Parts: sequence; structure tokens; C-alpha cells
Amino acid sequence: MKWKIPLFKIYWDEDDIDSVARVIKRGDYWATGPEIEQLEKSIAKFFGTKYAISFNSGTSALHADLLAHNIRKGEVIVPSFTFISTANAVVLTGAKPVFAEIEDESYGLDPEDVKEKITKNTKAIIPVHYGGAPCKEIRALKEIAEDYNLLLIEDAAESIGSKIGNELVGTFGNSAMFSLCQNKIITSGEGGMIVTDSKDIYEKLKLIRSHGRVENKNNYFTTSVIFDYVQAGYNYRISSITAALALSQFKKINKIIQMRREKAKYYNKKLSIIKNIKIPAEVKDHFHVYQLYTIQLENSKLREKLQQTLTKAGIITKIYFDPIHLKTLYKKQFNYKKGDLAKTENISQKVLTLPLYPTLSNKEMDYVIRKIKVCCE
Repeated sequence: MKWKIPLFKIYWDEDDIDSVARVIKRGDYWATGPEIEQLEKSIAKFFGTKYAISFNSGTSALHADLLAHNIRKGEVIVPSFTFISTANAVVLTGAKPVFAEIEDESYGLDPEDVKEKITKNTKAIIPVHYGGAPCKEIRALKEIAEDYNLLLIEDAAESIGSKIGNELVGTFGNSAMFSLCQNKIITSGEGGMIVTDSKDIYEKLKLIRSHGRVENKNNYFTTSVIFDYVQAGYNYRISSITAALALSQFKKINKIIQMRREKAKYYNKKLSIIKNIKIPAEVKDHFHVYQLYTIQLENSKLREKLQQTLTKAGIITKIYFDPIHLKTLYKKQFNYKKGDLAKTENISQKVLTLPLYPTLSNKEMDYVIRKIKVCCE
């Protein structure tokens, strides 16, 4: 179906094209060129962390990060209200994802339920910063992790640039993952990043990312020097072409965030007067970057009616997220069932994500708003 208004459009300019073209025209170092190190240094500086390391996706980044923290068994507490890779990364390490409830403002993990889910086998907590919003209870979750001697690994795939006060999302835990997938704040099509202050974790991530190969000042593809391999690893590297695009996008991050916030402000003003709709929460001192614009309806019946209405009008919407614990894999392998997370299940039946992107016009938003009013007022 050809949509009148898509869910997202990638914001790009000629600098993005030129950055990729320069790498291609160079004719070498397409896989392991200087753009990768430039990107990593820029990201580390942005976050004020000692290290940043790039990967070919957010999923591989999170998987590698868990392995670097030596999580290969035990339990890891995660929300069910997230993209499935948050839990899949845990499964792929050999550990078990234990799902905890969310609160209904930022849709982040509920600290009280997290405490209930901690056992002697718990190794880590992975809070998710949903849709560009900081996880409301991230500080409480950090305290819990410290009290129980657990790792706190932030899944900030959707929320680069969001912050609480002056503290950027991604700087609360032992490490954090960000995604560069096509619908994120900045994108290189696919890609991911880990930020951390731990040299030990950084060195382990480099091994896991590239076949367990001990790196040195020589470039593997342009030297006759023989390298050593000290463990089994993956090919999780980002390419120079991808890194060049990500770096070009990163230079525009503040502009892109400002544009997204302006669109969200327009939506908020127009939709807040509709009594059956709950607009995204802006918690005090929290800076929302609106990777997603998710509304909550009164009930599932109204959500279904609205989604059908907008679909007929050529406006795509999406349900972010349907609970992971009710997917076939998790029901069969871990015996999760309906009713295990009543609050999460209830929220997931009422949320709906509307189109939002930097170039979305007021005229297009007015069209969306008009259709919503017809359905919901």
C-alpha cells in the first residue's frame, strides 16, 4: 500500500551523500577505514564517556555487551514492552530473560516490580528508554542495581540525545547501547554503539566484535603481519561506508532533535484537548527527543477503531510494542502466558504510534489530527 503519510522518513542532506561518496571514491578501506574511529571518538565525546565502540546493529551491540560483562547464564530482568531484540540478546548469551512490569508515564521498568523479580540468579537489569523518552525511574533502578550488586545495562536504542537534567541517557549504567537503524534519531541504515567508562569492557567488546582477533596499529586488510586470535568472536563490525554516514548524521543531531520536538509540540497542542487520548508524558526535567510519538487510547476497542480509520485515510500507524512474553518463542521456551504482566498487557492494548519525522509538515499533521478527531471525539 502506498501511504499518504508514512510512519517515518529519514532526514538526510547532501553532506550524507558526499560522506559516503568520498569513501567509495577512495577505493580502499571500505571495511575498516578511519571513519570508524572518528565516529567512535565523536560519540564518546558527546556522552563524556571514556569509550565508544561501533557495531553493525544495535542488536549485535547489546549481545556483545552482555557477553563482555560475562553474562552467559543466570537471569536478566527486562521489560516485555520493548523491541524483541532486548530479550533476544539475553537468550543468545544463554541467560534467561525475566520480564518485569512498566510504569505508565515513560513506559520504563517499574522499580517495585523489578525488586520482586530479583533472585539469587539475577545478573543484570536492562532498562529501556522508550521512544526517545528517558526511563522515568532510571535513578531508582540504578540504586537497586547497586544495592543488589547487579549490572545496569541501558537499552537506549531509541533515545540518543534524551536526558534527565544535564545527564544524558546512556550515562547511568555500566554501559549503554544505541541504535542507528533507519527509523532512529540519527541513522546509517543499520548500526549500533556501546558507550562505557570501563577499559576492560571496551577491550572485550573489540575482541567479540571481530572474531576474537587481537588488534594492533596495523590494519588487518592492508598488512602482511600475522594476527593472533584469543577467543571465538563474531563479525559484528560496522563498515567504513556506514560509519561515514553515521558520522555525517551525528553532526546534525541537535538540528534533527529540535525538528522532532517541534513536530511533537504541535501534536501535543492539538491532541491534548481530545479527552479520549493521552499524549506522551513530558516528565519534569526530562528531555524527550521523540523517536516515536505514541498516544494512549481509552481502551483497545477505540485503539483498533482509530487505527482502522487512519489506515483507510492512508496514514500508517504502528503498535509499539506488543508484549514479548506473549510471542511464541517465549511462551514455548520459558512458559510465559497471558496474565503474567497484567499492566504491560493492558498498556500495550491501548498504545498507538503516529507518524512523526523532521520533515512532517503542519498540513500533514493537521490531516492526521482531523482524522483522529472524527474517530475519537
